[in-house]
Amino acid sequence: MKGLFITFEGLDGSGKTTQIALLSDYLKRKGLEVITAIEPGGTALGDKIRHMLLDRENAGMSHKAETFLFEASRAELVSKVIGPALGRGKIIICDRFFDSTIVYQGIARGLGVEKIMELSLWATDGIVPDLTFLLSVDVDGGEERLSGSSKSRDRIESEEDKFKQSIYEGYLELSRKYSDRIILVDGKQDIKKIFGQIKERIDRELDKL
Repeated sequence: MKGLFITFEGLDGSGKTTQIALLSDYLKRKGLEVITAIEPGGTALGDKIRHMLLDRENAGMSHKAETFLFEASRAELVSKVIGPALGRGKIIICDRFFDSTIVYQGIARGLGVEKIMELSLWATDGIVPDLTFLLSVDVDGGEERLSGSSKSRDRIESEEDKFKQSIYEGYLELSRKYSDRIILVDGKQDIKKIFGQIKERIDRELDKL
């Protein structure tokens, strides 16, 4: 069986972590080899980059530096984890991938969608997710689900609502542009209902392998 690359996208608090755990467990019970990963991070170098990106002490980081750090972490993850695993026919489930950078940096930071896509495809050696689930919750919905006080949130979680609204709208724009790959799921639904929709689509994808 050839490998399958699945990603999950959405605002912080959209429920990605829960659905990734449910899907990973479901696929493993079917006897499939599954690897889960997270961006930024997932490698020794990527984890160090993640710390720099999320550290609130780096609040003044330039938008371009932020972008290059995300791409550096991504390049390492593809080189060390995603690429080799897909080559061995495994299933990869990643919490965020380059769609996040397109929306966060390309749209919300104003650096440009085409430029970020070009950088991302260079970083990934052209690897694109086979399927992306966008768990759509609005800004208020995401904020309600984020645990802890505002002081405990990381640098990205601490951004203003205006920035997060741009991300929300950017994701919707991306889902319309790449509707063949990005599956829009109403993240306000019950957890089991959301997973039922994800499972149905995954089963159809597995039938093609």
